[in-house]
Amino acid sequence: MGNKQTIFTPLQLDAYQDCTFFTRKEILRLFHRYRDLAPQLVPLDYTNKPDVKLPYELIGSMPELKACPPSGRTCHECPSIINHDNPFRQRIAEVFSEDGEGNMTLDDFLDMFSVLSEMAPRDLKAYYAFKIYDFNNDGYICTSDLEKTLNKLTRNELTEEEVRMVCEKVIDEADLDNDGRLSLEDFQHMIIRAPDFLRLELHPQCVLRLTEVLHQTAQGVVYRTL
Repeated sequence: MGNKQTIFTPLQLDAYQDCTFFTRKEILRLFHRYRDLAPQLVPLDYTNKPDVKLPYELIGSMPELKACPPSGRTCHECPSIINHDNPFRQRIAEVFSEDGEGNMTLDDFLDMFSVLSEMAPRDLKAYYAFKIYDFNNDGYICTSDLEKTLNKLTRNELTEEEVRMVCEKVIDEADLDNDGRLSLEDFQHMIIRAPDFLRLELHPQCVLRLTEVLHQTAQGVVYRTL
């Protein structure tokens, strides 16, 4: 009988278990998913910690990132808002990648799937959801971040005035300290208040879709992982 391929040392597997929410079996399964994206680039032996990074074009092709988050509504009910393609897939990859450009090492890949898994705690999901919507990486979700979020969700189908009105309403409802932007605390509070937030009357379809995505990201139901 041939020798079984050793992918990780026991210490490596222990470390991955300590910093993710996965079992050893799940870690190995995810490794093979990572390797399947580019078998010619990813070696089977990771005991020497090879310097491998897969480009975003490969990461972004994964079904978990390509699919639009479930909204609980069928596409014909809101055709201008719902789309099967996930407009945030590149931003998600950017946030979880060490280089900030969506190109991922295996560690980045495992971190992303760990946070998006059902086992990750709600606070951790909320933290990364906040980072995803903080497009300018200044530690706040400001009006420009909300504008980008809305334009991505609606495929730029809203007028500038409609976008401005929705963003103003979001800030007005969620900005606890009245500084004109959302901190992580504001964001977490908004998610807790999601049922009330969904009852906003100003451009309800857009606000509904925006809050659904924020709420679903933090609750861990946006993406299936394994």
